[in-house]
Amino acid sequence: MYIGCMTDKKRHIERLFKQHYRAMYRLASVLLHDDDESKDIVHDVFARLLTGEYRLQEETAGVFLLLCVRNQCLNVIRDRKIHERARQLLMLEREISSKPAEDIEAEITALYQAVADLFPPECREVILLHFRDKLTYREIAERLGVSETTVYRHLNSALDQLRETLKSTER
Repeated sequence: MYIGCMTDKKRHIERLFKQHYRAMYRLASVLLHDDDESKDIVHDVFARLLTGEYRLQEETAGVFLLLCVRNQCLNVIRDRKIHERARQLLMLEREISSKPAEDIEAEITALYQAVADLFPPECREVILLHFRDKLTYREIAERLGVSETTVYRHLNSALDQLRETLKSTER
């Protein structure tokens, strides 16, 4: 690609830097909302050009450089999401492991009591058999002597009612 000495390559990259830096930085800044990280991304793209990791055609240089910036920003965003999920899981694990078993048992009992208070007896029975005892629709239908459609309707109705109750308590 570069015929001649290394200084020709450096001059060419320096010209590209002056020509495209602002657009590349602006794109990274819009995607990342972080000035320092945006600058790092743009500088990394030019460092890769300098080392020969990226090769570009003169006629498509601007588009290629913007695509490189976009792709690196997407990698950063993906990594942020992964780190955030891992952090949340770690916090949840710490919270669960720091609670005494009696507290967890009390919360479960309170949830079952809320179900008992909120739903009629036949609906409550279907909910408990499905979620507590992990029975399938067919198993619940056989145990209660009803159709699978009835089991589905009870669960669907209960979940709708539960969603409405939760929405009203959030307000």
